[in-house]
Amino acid sequence: MATKGQKQFGDIILDEVLMMKEQGKTNREISEYFGFKDKFVIKQLIARYHRKQKKLEAGILIRPKGRPKKDTELTMEQKKDNQIRQLKMENELLRSFLQIVEGR
Repeated sequence: MATKGQKQFGDIILDEVLMMKEQGKTNREISEYFGFKDKFVIKQLIARYHRKQKKLEAGILIRPKGRPKKDTELTMEQKKDNQIRQLKMENELLRSFLQIVEGR
């Protein structure tokens, strides 16, 4: 999610920007083509791409930023096991509660 005033477009236009750079167009021409306010947007986009490529060449694994997504895909067997485990915990809790109440 982009903050106010920022646009997320890097992966979408990156191939086209690289092709335009190979054709010899300047950063200013490319930024005018896409409607950006200055050439530094393109300069930063290309710099980010080159940094990423250097890391990949060096063998550094690029991990996504932020909190990892939950594994919501559970098989039926895993769901049953989770439910059985939950019920066993509830039974233990109730038994211990009954022992405490009967002891009074």
